[in-house]
Amino acid sequence: MADADEKTKPKAPQGGKAPQAGGKGQPGGRGAGRPAKGGAAAAPAAAPAARARVTGDVPPRLRERFRTAVIPTMMKERGYTNPFQVPRLEKIVLNMGVGEGKENPKVLDFAVADLLAITGQKPVVTRAKKSIANFKLRENVPIGCKVTLRGARMYEFLDRLVNVALPRVRDFRGVPPKAFDGRGNYALGLKEQVIFPEIVYDKVDKVRGMDVIMVTSARTDEEAKALLGHLGLPFRES
Repeated sequence: MADADEKTKPKAPQGGKAPQAGGKGQPGGRGAGRPAKGGAAAAPAAAPAARARVTGDVPPRLRERFRTAVIPTMMKERGYTNPFQVPRLEKIVLNMGVGEGKENPKVLDFAVADLLAITGQKPVVTRAKKSIANFKLRENVPIGCKVTLRGARMYEFLDRLVNVALPRVRDFRGVPPKAFDGRGNYALGLKEQVIFPEIVYDKVDKVRGMDVIMVTSARTDEEAKALLGHLGLPFRES
């Protein structure tokens, strides 16, 4: 029996002991990761170069102009002691009335598409608040659309309105200076939506006008006129 057991046991290699797991020269042992004697050391792996983050956020130039130029100028002209006393442009509301919408709802879709192309913001459909028999108007019937712009879109729209759209008006001599409401808000009426370059003339079903309301934090019309004048709105000389 002893002779049979000796035959079944694995024989150790000649000249030394059997290798053990985890020993020197074996994976996971004390010698793992060390360069062999006489060999060159392995170079460390180079870290990947960090990519530049692309945010796509370009600040409106009119807002930067307001912060860097308009505020210091108005503080000197008006005698403000604090930059927060300078009036600011709070919002711009665009309103387009579509009287044909009560008879043909598809006409309202064209008006919504025009405002969407001009402002880059989805308009809200306005509806009649009460029924008027003389106008054949019923309550809750869609009669127009409007958009309220704030922040970056507000400054971008005003920039395009002043520098691109208004100069395309035929015989343009400036906007009327008496269109203030007495509380620092200014109302401007446009007869055609095609003055904006975003509107493709061939795809316009009908020429429509719109109202542009500029709401400011000014307490008087004089302050509001000074603010809008510094922002580039060309007022007509009286």
